[in-house]
Amino acid sequence: MAPEPAEDARGLIEAPARPASTSSVRVLNVEDGARRRRSDRLATEEPMEIRVDEPGGEQRTIAVTMRTPGHDFELAAGFLLTEGLIGPDDVRGVRYCDVPREEQHYNVVTVAVGRALPDLAARSFYTTSSCGVCGKASLDALDVQCAPVAPGPEVAPEVLTALPDELRRVQRVFDRTGGLHAAALFDAAGKLLSSREDVGRHNAVDKIVGAELMAGTLPLAGRILLVSGRASFEIVQKAAVAGIPIVCAVSAPSSLAVDAARRFGMTLVGFLRERRFNVYAHAERIAGA
Repeated sequence: MAPEPAEDARGLIEAPARPASTSSVRVLNVEDGARRRRSDRLATEEPMEIRVDEPGGEQRTIAVTMRTPGHDFELAAGFLLTEGLIGPDDVRGVRYCDVPREEQHYNVVTVAVGRALPDLAARSFYTTSSCGVCGKASLDALDVQCAPVAPGPEVAPEVLTALPDELRRVQRVFDRTGGLHAAALFDAAGKLLSSREDVGRHNAVDKIVGAELMAGTLPLAGRILLVSGRASFEIVQKAAVAGIPIVCAVSAPSSLAVDAARRFGMTLVGFLRERRFNVYAHAERIAGA
């Protein structure tokens, strides 16, 4: 948690410290019967409240998500987009909580939008680091409506098999903690464009999408998304909203993820590791398939 703001020598209130992506703890290490105390690095997990500021209205809370601090503005904007609450042109600004005295100053992000958001009465968002859809009011609310992704590109198999090594190379916080998921965006030639880490793989995807949203580069036609771990329905849904045609995972997809990929016209690749992979939907984008 962020520390309480403190008074400086002049009696002024200082802004609270920004939470770090890793935290230090003392552990008892046992190896071959020998015991020793040492420090260890953990991935930080803290709640982040996402608020919206609508025209002519008051701020309201949309969601609380458990995340690793860092790229918080991208996470907030990306979440609102991939949940179907805003469009690519709706964001007017993003900021931390306006009250620096609050303990959770850096754990509250407000997104100013240019239009009133849709009625959220049927949707309740509280997302954990393990599951981005936990807390939804009903399964019917999960299916964000979006157009099928654009056709193309065609990608060589050797381009796909090289992606996991590229992702692993940029997982810097994972190297220190061993406890983070990652997502990366590539072009059709396999060039790494961006990557993000988080305790939640859905958060890592939202951070990537949010960065592209704020850069004005959506939709992401011609791009490849790679996620560590499995490919869930929510990962495919978020990629579809962003217009990403190819989604890859180093582990298995779920049955609902496969159904969604087929419905949205997306290529879904699983078990992408050790120069092999399975294609579960729309194999026409894989050269020679």
